[in-house]
Amino acid sequence: MSSSSPDQSILDLVSRDEIRALTRTSDLAGWFAIAWCWATTAACFVALIVWPHPAVFVAAVVALGGRQLALAVLMHDAAHGTLFRSRWLNEHVADWLCARPVWSDTARYRRHHLRHHAHTGTERDPDLGLALERPMTRASLRRKIVRDLIGASGIRRVIGLLAIDAELLVYDVGGSIRRAPRRSLGYHACALAKNLWKPVLANAVLFVLVGPWPYLAWTIAYLTTFSLVIRIRSLAEHACMARGPDELRNTRTTRANLLARATLAPFHVNLHLEHHLLPTVPWYRLPALSRLLTARNVIPAASRAGGYRDVLRAVSRG
Repeated sequence: MSSSSPDQSILDLVSRDEIRALTRTSDLAGWFAIAWCWATTAACFVALIVWPHPAVFVAAVVALGGRQLALAVLMHDAAHGTLFRSRWLNEHVADWLCARPVWSDTARYRRHHLRHHAHTGTERDPDLGLALERPMTRASLRRKIVRDLIGASGIRRVIGLLAIDAELLVYDVGGSIRRAPRRSLGYHACALAKNLWKPVLANAVLFVLVGPWPYLAWTIAYLTTFSLVIRIRSLAEHACMARGPDELRNTRTTRANLLARATLAPFHVNLHLEHHLLPTVPWYRLPALSRLLTARNVIPAASRAGGYRDVLRAVSRG
């Protein structure tokens, strides 16, 4: 089968029986994903306690940034209703165990993210600000990476999250900054308290469980390597792809080796085109969907990247 045209539906690409098989979800798989993510995070904390050496600290910061992205990816799957079969588990367990530790909110994220899926690549896409239309200069990319690694991007993100929680800014994860209606100081203070207590509580529990030294690594990772992996993952998904509603051309899928899967692409988030074509497929069935679409020659060559280095070359030049 050749690449589809914009007016084709997923039923032109895969059968109803295949869709039923691919979209089966499992509570057990959801619990496994969360347990694996926190087990690998705990391994980083244990290494920091057993070997309190600067080199171990740096390695843990790198690994923890990837684990924080993994939690955000699982929150994303819960927002689609694919992490668990149970709606309650997707709404509440994923919120506390995945979203809140990385200062996110499953319900608010869902409302924003589903609009991205409905309008990908168009002017109504709320994440259009994350999708570069043309490549940036390599000097610009280097400056962005440096800002991520020294924590400047992370501090800016924290300030933005505080303003969003205080309802001074409209909730947005797509790079847009829109002011919310100004109200009384008391109103914004109450909004901040209402929206902030859950991530504060989740992180307070984490601090008590692991202690100050491992939690310092968690915090530094959140401000540095987490910023970097978010940036690279975002660039891989839609940057420098075609504008317009054709998801076969406005979204990219990227091959990920073992190192990339541990940092930039946990839980098959690199198979982003496959996810956009059928968002109800849980993470562990995305490789099967990818193999199916590849066998049918559905994915255009321009929408495939051989790795994250290829992505960085595609989105920067000069």
